[in-house]
Amino acid sequence: MYQMLVQSQWQTKKLGDICEMAPGGTPLKSIKEYWLDGKVSWYSSGELNELYTSAPRKCITHKGLDNSNTKLFPKGSLLIGIYDTAALKMSILDRQAAFNQAIVGIKPNSQIEVKFIFHIINAMKTEILSQRRGVRQKNLSFEKIKNIRLPLPPLPEQHRIVSILDEAFTEIDKAKVITEKNLKNAKEVLEGKLESVFSNVSKDWTIKRLEEITNIEYGYTEKAKDKGDYRYIRITDIDKEGNLEPENKMFIEYSKEAEKFVLEDGDLLMARTGATFGKVLLYRDIEKSVFASYLIKISFKENILNKLYWYFSKSRIYWRQASNLSSGAAQPQFNGSALREIIFSFPSSLTDQHDIITELDSISTETKKLEKLYRSKLTHLEELKKSILKQAFEGKL
Repeated sequence: MYQMLVQSQWQTKKLGDICEMAPGGTPLKSIKEYWLDGKVSWYSSGELNELYTSAPRKCITHKGLDNSNTKLFPKGSLLIGIYDTAALKMSILDRQAAFNQAIVGIKPNSQIEVKFIFHIINAMKTEILSQRRGVRQKNLSFEKIKNIRLPLPPLPEQHRIVSILDEAFTEIDKAKVITEKNLKNAKEVLEGKLESVFSNVSKDWTIKRLEEITNIEYGYTEKAKDKGDYRYIRITDIDKEGNLEPENKMFIEYSKEAEKFVLEDGDLLMARTGATFGKVLLYRDIEKSVFASYLIKISFKENILNKLYWYFSKSRIYWRQASNLSSGAAQPQFNGSALREIIFSFPSSLTDQHDIITELDSISTETKKLEKLYRSKLTHLEELKKSILKQAFEGKL
């Protein structure tokens, strides 16, 4: 168990023994009277993202409240998510409200400071999450939350600890806001340069649709395996920056047909569907690879450097076009026909293309250094929070 120093006046108690708690419920969605014009605030676990709740996405009627397992909890209650990725997400109610079955509610009382419970559960998060069970999704349960054993000091000591944590976390959160802003600004340096480069077209530039200057080829269909002769590059292998993911590789066996789809260094691949639709990969020949059928290979028929187009595919100019040309809401599609409609502006001179790439490479390198620095700082701030929590419940504050 999480190693905590239990002070002489502290007692170890089960959460269910020191407060009133209950799981929530959901009124039948098929009965309109339970939902239409509802006035009772009702939360789902996906809304437990901040220390305090805000206006809920949905409300239910009093009839829905009375005819379901959901319960009305007072303002100041602590809500704890118990299912899948929302397990141990927590928020304190800023209003009287009900909630669904993916949440356990804890009512405030004279023995506990709710924010103390919030903080101590966060301090024990790793231990508690290890108790999740399930195959398709890992869940906690009402009983597991009810049986959490935690050290409980007298109420004045709870207030004192919460006061110290509030002050420390306020300063940490301020530092996080500044760091996140700096991280955003670092990313925008490259984004701003890309916008400038590809929008300020001079007379020496050419403007064409891709259908005029490219050959487009769909990938190879095969069942992927853990081992094989070629790495099998799929749409999920392209990360959000348009780079090849180094992990979770899949492979296929050699065949004469597969050989036709072997990639060369510098080839361009575009994801045509799913969450990564429109993302373009500049392939680097680290290992012999074949591209899968949900990818499109883009080959230029004119003197255009592939890396220039790769940078173009990161620009807002490209993404405005891609978004307008894509189809499908739940699963966006950006097929070869749509891709051919993309308008691409580029310098006619290869020397000018080289110069632009060199400049963008330099900015990209500096941007990545800054991003790494700011992400490291954010990680450090989160670790500092954990360290302070640990000290608080070891009696060192």
